[in-house]
Amino acid sequence: MRYRPIHAALLTAFVVTSPLAFAQVASPDAASSATASTTKADAVTPDATPLSTSGAIALPVVSVSASSTPRTAFDMPAAAQVTKSSVPLNETPQSISVVTRDLMDAQQVQTLNDALHDVPGVISGTYGRRGWDDFIIRGQTASDSVYLDGLRTAINNRFAEETFGLQQIEVLKGPATLLSGLVLPGGMVNLVSKRPEADTFANVDATVGSHGFYQSSVDMGTPLSENGKAALRINALATNSNDATDYVWSRNRYIAPSLSLDLGPRTEFTILTSYQERNYIRQQGLPWSGTLLANKNGSLSRSTFTGEPGERPYSGHQARIGYSFAHHFDSGWTVNQNFRWQQLSMGGQLVANGKVAANGYTLNRTATDSQWSGDTLSLDNNAQKTFDTALGRHEITLGMDYMRGREDVTSTTCSVGSINMYAPVYTGAITCPATPRTRTYTTIRDLGLYARDQVALGQRWRVLAGMRYDSASSNALNKLTNTTSGNPSNATTGSLALMYELFPGVRPYVSYATSFYPNSGADVGGNAFDAETGKQWEAGVKFDIQKGHTSVTLAAFDLRRRNVLESDPDNDGYSIAVGEEHSRGVEFSFNTAPTHQLSVTGGYAYTSAVIADDGGQTPSTDGVRINNVPRHSFNVFARYKLPGELRRWEINGGLRGQSNLYAYGYTIPGFVVSDVGVRYTAPSWHAALRLSNVFNKHYYTGGLSNAVALGDDRSVMLTLGYRY
Repeated sequence: MRYRPIHAALLTAFVVTSPLAFAQVASPDAASSATASTTKADAVTPDATPLSTSGAIALPVVSVSASSTPRTAFDMPAAAQVTKSSVPLNETPQSISVVTRDLMDAQQVQTLNDALHDVPGVISGTYGRRGWDDFIIRGQTASDSVYLDGLRTAINNRFAEETFGLQQIEVLKGPATLLSGLVLPGGMVNLVSKRPEADTFANVDATVGSHGFYQSSVDMGTPLSENGKAALRINALATNSNDATDYVWSRNRYIAPSLSLDLGPRTEFTILTSYQERNYIRQQGLPWSGTLLANKNGSLSRSTFTGEPGERPYSGHQARIGYSFAHHFDSGWTVNQNFRWQQLSMGGQLVANGKVAANGYTLNRTATDSQWSGDTLSLDNNAQKTFDTALGRHEITLGMDYMRGREDVTSTTCSVGSINMYAPVYTGAITCPATPRTRTYTTIRDLGLYARDQVALGQRWRVLAGMRYDSASSNALNKLTNTTSGNPSNATTGSLALMYELFPGVRPYVSYATSFYPNSGADVGGNAFDAETGKQWEAGVKFDIQKGHTSVTLAAFDLRRRNVLESDPDNDGYSIAVGEEHSRGVEFSFNTAPTHQLSVTGGYAYTSAVIADDGGQTPSTDGVRINNVPRHSFNVFARYKLPGELRRWEINGGLRGQSNLYAYGYTIPGFVVSDVGVRYTAPSWHAALRLSNVFNKHYYTGGLSNAVALGDDRSVMLTLGYRY
């Protein structure tokens, strides 16, 4: 569709008036219009990810047309942004999974935790519906290893990411330090933003669901020039919801304008911005006693709220502005620069579970008032070129990145009374002293230099080799004592991998990678901790069958994380950096569209994650399983588009489950849950109905020392949408 000035005018009017639609909701019971994030789920998309003229990766361009033929695959891309390369994923000797927009829309995904259920080897939502993104990759915590458009989001996970503004979610498993810097060795999640497109389109959705769920969303864009290179796009969303737990509620507001400029045929420049507000009461789980442990008073109701309805809700905002720039030179070099600054503020009160008294019904509680604020500046520069030598065809990447993260944390320990958890009577009395327990201002800086060469040796061999140098520092100012501690650290890390095409479409590979992550704080003697290090061996095979209609990855890994902070056995309240954690396992994933109507994706993971060295603690925990990591997990999801006169209908459904897991000395049983859905698509509107946890399985996702996290009970969601 050609450029039309009227569309630009309408979008400009929307930008000006949008704050009215995002006004603060005064009451938790107030309802806003609502619904799920559905973008062009039925438009035509290229089978392969297009490449820019430089060979640098470009995201798929999806066009909207009322006459478009409905697509059937989950639009798995040929390449991924997280690799900073145009080399196809099936020729990349690493384990990388992608959750596409098409798959998220088919499942009516609402949170990042929901989306990561589709990735084998990733366990998400381990702490339940607490309002943050919690996930584990290959047995190692990775919640603080979240990137957006290739740049780190923040130094700590304080804000649940909004998935509506994403084109896809990429998960790189294993050490990712080479190209991404300070990342824990289990892996990282890279979120890819929606970008402006060359066509005019609009998608408006409204969703209602269980527990008072209401959501409204809009995704609209227009070209601003005749050639479509200059374009504007706006994503906006408003959500109100209660919860299966009494007194728990959440409110979310989000807007993400993006603008591409036409700076000539050799230059690409896109401005990316977003603003998000979140307000909620935390769902903090239930005590072990009365749930997974027998209690003489019986079982607790899953709707029981053990906090205080009058506690200060968590409330905050997150604002981002940045850009993506690329320029292609006549010499064949491409220079890329990505920049973002983001600011965050979040605070609230948590009344958490303590110990259960001997009578079995009196629950002692703790209360904390917390406030976080800070900002993160991220910059990545790299130059790329593809050229031939006597050895083969090279794709070389040379880069420098910089990150500065600052966070101001104030935490106050408050007092709150106990309650009868079987018949709670809330007192509302939360008393906080004038002086906080901690007030800390932390600054983390990292400057990295990296180089990578990917070489195609003949028709069958591919080699990946890279090295990185980091100079990092962590400085903490204790505002209560006016003392400062600092931890400077430097490290050289790298990655080496080899892949061979044994048969057409069958490529076994082996890889080795290392990681680096600075520890903060000091031991009892005031000595700064050495940085964490990690290393991983991985061997696998990738299958590309039926010319891309089916892809399969099988991988085995052995990962070690060293200098993990463990409690000092001789000095209470202090830590020592001598611990080691060991993960090993096997992962299997597949994505297939065997017919025009049927698409299936899924996988399985076996993960053994244990403490290999506890630093001499008494009693010893050597060999004990790492908390909240099941040995077995699986997922499968299928979509079928009916043929003939019923071609506007599709049905979908999936299963996911995991074996039992260990958490703080207790065992949490495994579970299997199922979801089903149906969708109808007309030329200008669509409707979708989804039933989650069909059989209302009561399950638990993870645990803390005094609480167990509840899985989602059965829920239903209905979406109606208009598209242009």
